[in-house]
Amino acid sequence: MADFGGARKWARKIIEENLFPGAKAIDATMGNGYDTVWMAEAVGETGRVYAFDVQALALERTREKLMETGLDTRAELFLMGHENMALAVKCEIDAIVFNLGWLPGADKEKRTKPDTTLSAVNQALELLKPGGVLTICVYPGHDEGKREKETLVSWAEALDDGVFDAVIFRYANIKKLPPLLIAVTKRAK
Repeated sequence: MADFGGARKWARKIIEENLFPGAKAIDATMGNGYDTVWMAEAVGETGRVYAFDVQALALERTREKLMETGLDTRAELFLMGHENMALAVKCEIDAIVFNLGWLPGADKEKRTKPDTTLSAVNQALELLKPGGVLTICVYPGHDEGKREKETLVSWAEALDDGVFDAVIFRYANIKKLPPLLIAVTKRAK
């Protein structure tokens, strides 16, 4: 039987195609550090990953995973919201991943919000180099997640089709609002 996976699996497949030794990447929501670690491995010794989160616990968990895997020199961790990424990152980026919601195993009241996420994805587009890719895993199973989904779907649909290609991946027949993936690429000039 085929395993279609879900939003995170789809995002990883898309992002992996844009990571290579020397690439620059952003983990806009570092959480427990899993995305930061696999991106740091993929960009190699000459690449760089910039990771953001508002919770010190997320930064601590991510730093531990990077240290355990010997990848700590490949990543810069920022204790700041993703809506401030343009203040910290001053180079063009090959791949950006957002995994919205809350930090697994932590306070669910501390979660991404539509307004700050919208600011962050707009900054991400500005940082994305031509040919680069951005993925956003959205979790509409709670009220804030539903608002975030509506905001981001409208945002993706309004992107200039002369500059960007945007797609939305979701299950068509699951009614309990499973996560969905929005993927955007900036067209090469």
